[in-house]
Amino acid sequence: MSRHTGYASLPLHGGKAPAWLFGRMVRLSREIIIYLSSEFGTRDVLRRLSDPFWFQAFGCVLGFDWHASGVTTTVCGAVKEGLKDVDRELTYDKTIEILNKAINRSAIDRSEKVKAFRRLASVQRADT
Repeated sequence: MSRHTGYASLPLHGGKAPAWLFGRMVRLSREIIIYLSSEFGTRDVLRRLSDPFWFQAFGCVLGFDWHASGVTTTVCGAVKEGLKDVDRELTYDKTIEILNKAINRSAIDRSEKVKAFRRLASVQRADT
């Protein structure tokens, strides 16, 4: 197990992240979180976000100054803003995928599967 020693002197900054930077952080964090959750699952995304070293590095990737105060608030705000409309999309897509797999694996006869797929298709059309 590694042992961390020493300290860092981080200045306390006032104010807010510039709007142009925060907008970019929102868009980039959205894409990164979507990718990570699709590749590794939401549990792994939460594990990563709860790791302080990963979180600090994530803030740097998003463009926030590594030694600035407020990285937690700013990064969490960017992620929250970036994902506010994605939550429903990801859940819906995952539900459709799960239903598709369940229908394909089920032991019901072909005519029942056709009916199930038609119902699923009508739900998809109604939602768009």
